[in-house]
Amino acid sequence: MDCLFCSIIKGDIPSTKVYEDEFCLAFRDIAPQAPVHILIIPKAHIASANEITAENSAVVAHIFEVIPKIAEKEGFSSYRLISNIGEDACQSVKHLHFHILAGRKMAEQMA
Repeated sequence: MDCLFCSIIKGDIPSTKVYEDEFCLAFRDIAPQAPVHILIIPKAHIASANEITAENSAVVAHIFEVIPKIAEKEGFSSYRLISNIGEDACQSVKHLHFHILAGRKMAEQMA
């Protein structure tokens, strides 16, 4: 499988890690869309939110438990959380990931 995020998880491609445990990895986006732009990904390859099942949903729940810890560690309490699913939503890497955006007031309109 040729997956950018799987290569980052394996350490084949460097990243600026913010958080890591046995289930997920969080790192700074290389093309930030906000002053703080962190990606958090499961270490298990899940292509997108459309691929979440009863068998792998626990890792997604874990990610949602970790996100507030990252926010606290990084010093922000207000943030936007985004996951793009599919081509029309501009999912550029086919590995489930959540964008954590913070560090400024976000626009109300997202489209």
